[in-house]
Amino acid sequence: MIRKHISVVSFQELALGVRFFLRLPVFLRRPVTLTESERILRQRLENREGDFLSLARSAVYQNPASPYRRLLALAGCEFGDLEKMVRQEGLEGALHKLFQSGVYLRVEEFKDRCPVVRGSAKFEISPSQHRNPLTAFHLPVRSGGSRSEGTPIPTDLISIRDRAVDLRLAFGAQGLQGSQHALWTIPGGAAITLVLRFCLIGSPPERWFTLVDPAASELHPRYLWSARAVQWGGRLAGKPLPRWEYTPRDDPLPVARWIDRRLRAGYSPHLFTFPSAAVYLCQAALDAKIDLSGARFTIGGEPVTRARLDAISRAGVVALPWYGNAESNGPIGFGCMRPQAPDDVHFPHDLNALIQVGADGKKGGLSHNALLISSLRRTAPLVLLNVSLGDEAVMAERKCGCPLERLGWTTHLHTIRSYEKLTAGGINFLDNDVIRVLDDILPARFGGGPGDYQLVEEEQETGSPRLRLLVHPDVGAVDSDAVTRTLLESIGAGSAGERVMSLLWRDTDIVQVERRVPLASPTGKILHMHLRRRKEDA
Repeated sequence: MIRKHISVVSFQELALGVRFFLRLPVFLRRPVTLTESERILRQRLENREGDFLSLARSAVYQNPASPYRRLLALAGCEFGDLEKMVRQEGLEGALHKLFQSGVYLRVEEFKDRCPVVRGSAKFEISPSQHRNPLTAFHLPVRSGGSRSEGTPIPTDLISIRDRAVDLRLAFGAQGLQGSQHALWTIPGGAAITLVLRFCLIGSPPERWFTLVDPAASELHPRYLWSARAVQWGGRLAGKPLPRWEYTPRDDPLPVARWIDRRLRAGYSPHLFTFPSAAVYLCQAALDAKIDLSGARFTIGGEPVTRARLDAISRAGVVALPWYGNAESNGPIGFGCMRPQAPDDVHFPHDLNALIQVGADGKKGGLSHNALLISSLRRTAPLVLLNVSLGDEAVMAERKCGCPLERLGWTTHLHTIRSYEKLTAGGINFLDNDVIRVLDDILPARFGGGPGDYQLVEEEQETGSPRLRLLVHPDVGAVDSDAVTRTLLESIGAGSAGERVMSLLWRDTDIVQVERRVPLASPTGKILHMHLRRRKEDA
């Protein structure tokens, strides 16, 4: 087995692993303190515009490979022009003007799914062109890739430390700093960076549950050796870290029992996981008569809906949302403690800038509430300049009075959804629209709960589209025709376009009900809509 693994590990990957392992002990021996974090945050907020311009000068204007350099040139914006624009309009105002001048990337352009077209100019972008030339490469991470294999993101240990500052402050504000932590996620670089951040803030996780076995023969060996390198590095640094424990979604009781033991011992357990996994866990605990009352969850990576929060709260658990992505190397939203919506989060604007395109988005193929993110720090793993990552949200400045506001993070995001679409039958249907039907209407009529229904779009061998409505076997006996009819009627109750779609799907018999467990993405997420390519195994 060892020989087999070595044969598929390249020299570059081996060298990367050695470099990561050698630097890890020194990295872990220097935790991020509260006093240090408060000082760093003040400096960042005071120097946002200067940080942005410094990154733009070094990583864009002085980097011939940068795609943003070409976009800025097409817009006729030299560095002096950018400096003047930021000084006159402010950072966010300047980013709006850049967008209006064509300096932005849609998610399809950013992920190299289509060429960039601005006027008569047309060019391709390689994912490697987004890499920040100012950072080192210690750990490979991939983005979530809910509709694809994800984007490779080379991550620097210094970048991980930079992001740990905000985590230390957020956990302090949310009352999680003194908790006993555990993760129930998936193996890979994103989970490892989270483990390392927990260690840096003085709260190493007690348990590390994984939804997928890192030792599975189907996975690349780096999943296994990177997890082990973290454990060995922790020992060398005098900070023992937990070994990963394979705990599949359909057997969540080991996680529930850990929470129960910590509660009985008088501690405050905190679990970081996906919303769908949290729902499965809470239901399993209720069925097994395991009391989780008093536990805290942080949930992210999937939509955080009212139905999912209600399912979690029935087990006595308090859950806060977390909004983040690998491209920005961490959280871009910490859960508000006085929320206006289930997924209400505070945006930490010391690390990134965020704008919405509004009515101008139409000409760029973006929705009104589309979010464009820009990197501010020289430690950012990827350079982002007005990049859409496929999400939209309601965004507003609001005084909520919760402890996170006192940090200066007053920008709120909620109703965060992907605006990548189902296109079966030639009509678009937004992720945001389907959640109400799958999470609320179908469970209320036929039983089950959030996470038990999923729409899967795929192309048949003939090239014609098909939508499969997956219904979890645990829901019990259901009438497939009634389920289909309810789905179509619920969709048709919306706008005129949705009514057209409902009739189209009905007349073409495009929807087929299947009794099976909803599909997970390559990163373990169970999304409301899942796109399958024809080559995937059914």
